[in-house]
Amino acid sequence: MGFSEVLRPVSRFNSFKRTQIILQHLRMSSHTDSEPEVLLERKGCAGVITLNRPKALNSLNISMIRQIYLQLKKWEEEPETSLIIMKGAGGKAFCAGGDVKAIAEAGKAKEKWIQDFFKEEYTLNRAIGTYQKPYVSFIHGITMGGGVGVSVHGDFRVATEKTLFAMPETALGLFPDVGGGYFLPRLPGKLGYFLGLTGFRLKGRDVQKGGVATHFVDSDKLTMLEEDLLALKSPSKENVAEVLDSYHKKCEVNQDKPFVLEEHMNNINSWFSASTVEQIIKHLEDDGSPFALEQLKIMKKMSPASLKISLRQLIEGSSKNLTEVLIMEYRLSQACLRGHDFYEGVRAKAPS
Repeated sequence: MGFSEVLRPVSRFNSFKRTQIILQHLRMSSHTDSEPEVLLERKGCAGVITLNRPKALNSLNISMIRQIYLQLKKWEEEPETSLIIMKGAGGKAFCAGGDVKAIAEAGKAKEKWIQDFFKEEYTLNRAIGTYQKPYVSFIHGITMGGGVGVSVHGDFRVATEKTLFAMPETALGLFPDVGGGYFLPRLPGKLGYFLGLTGFRLKGRDVQKGGVATHFVDSDKLTMLEEDLLALKSPSKENVAEVLDSYHKKCEVNQDKPFVLEEHMNNINSWFSASTVEQIIKHLEDDGSPFALEQLKIMKKMSPASLKISLRQLIEGSSKNLTEVLIMEYRLSQACLRGHDFYEGVRAKAPS
């Protein structure tokens, strides 16, 4: 079965059904601002997407996902649009993920749109991963879960000293989705397995040194960087890379500071090479160092089922392409919605 059969695109919804689902979701959302939840603008050579729910840390809902997907497809066909820039409003977050409280409430109520949310979110992730034009994300501020999905599969990810990256899904009874099964195993060594299973947070320059971001720029230079990108004339991927490289090279913030996990990477590569969660836990127990015991403490707070699902997902994803991973993750998401841990995880972790 192909990707389009498993994750049906938005166009297969008739207008009435689409409208009803969107309205239903919006009623469940905490967003009350009158401003659009996502801004879609043509500026210079670029299509600029601004996630515009700053009070909700720019978390994604199904309406935003649909708007972004349709506009990306439109811009991909327009010769005058040569570049995509994705960013978040408010300065605090790029995107803190999906709106998990609304998702959990809808899942408990067996609402139909919950299946569509994951289907269409993963369809958007694939569209970004296969996009035919340069795609740049300014991952300034909190970048977690769904926010990683709309950035990491693009060509360029620009971090700043205020970037905070994490995949915290195992604490929520889920797994590191949105293509996590593809990009996490491809980070250096077993770093991605460690990040996916523990939810460890990378900050600032470490997001780039760990391989999640492609570039690092001072946050006060982002506006100037965007202006320089917009001034390009029909830029190629190489042209965009030259501009980003120039800003990256000029940034000296924490340039010589070692990667936060550098001293632990040999151990991480050893511990997380195990093929079962039980073996990983035994490695941590046997090591007994303060760092190992801290990771052990964290993992024992996670959903045991989520840890097992996530490890298998990452192992399987290491040899699959992005499309195959997203199909796998869609099926896993529906299985998690039928379980208990996700709802308990959201109840315990999500703010009221």
